[in-house]
Amino acid sequence: MAKGYWVSVYPAISDPERLTAYDKLARPAVQAGGGRLLSLLPSRGGRVVAHEAGITQRVVLIEFDSFEQAVAAYESEAYQKALAALPDGYERDFRIIDSID
Repeated sequence: MAKGYWVSVYPAISDPERLTAYDKLARPAVQAGGGRLLSLLPSRGGRVVAHEAGITQRVVLIEFDSFEQAVAAYESEAYQKALAALPDGYERDFRIIDSID
């Protein structure tokens, strides 16, 4: 079965500290939905080499056992509460994708 992934890129974050409320709600919601954090860059000391658009802000990659599980986790009540906590002043490109296999 093909896995599902959340891919988030934040081209603009005016106040990174204000993402704390979202993070506190999103992490347990993602875990409850079966998600596994694969990458949170650059805040965890990881490296980013940006090309084309040159976005080096926050990049998040989360893996789920299936595409359907990824969609269900996004639509869950717990994650919707986390989304409501996202502050003004951020820009986010969020996608749910499935793997090739």
